[in-house]
Amino acid sequence: MSTIPKAARSTFEELAEGVEPQLVEIARRLRAMILKVDPKAVETVRLGDNAATYGVGPKKMTEGYAYIMPMRGYVNLGFYQGAMLPDPARLLEGTGKGLRHVKVRTPTAAGAVALRKLVRASLALRKQTRKGRPIG
Repeated sequence: MSTIPKAARSTFEELAEGVEPQLVEIARRLRAMILKVDPKAVETVRLGDNAATYGVGPKKMTEGYAYIMPMRGYVNLGFYQGAMLPDPARLLEGTGKGLRHVKVRTPTAAGAVALRKLVRASLALRKQTRKGRPIG
């Protein structure tokens, strides 16, 4: 359970405030897809990061497996262990040690099968590697 005081928790709707309507639609579709893949996902919205993290718990780097981050002109669907994910469609971008992301530019693109596969793979990897220990 989150140790963040309830009053300090942010919502997905707060994250969407001030974001272009088309980008809000993309973000909502991505969120729905993640929650369909993982109905038990823990959603943690961090307004300071301008992102919503989805994980097996509320901790971003050790329990999160994906995030949604509205940008200008697109929405990033990011993966905390993205460098380790299979990506046959070659959607992932980034050069860091671990993080990778996909720039989703249309609502239709938010429903791509390849994105669902990345979310599934990211969830499975997080379950295997959480704090270096397998989890159930």
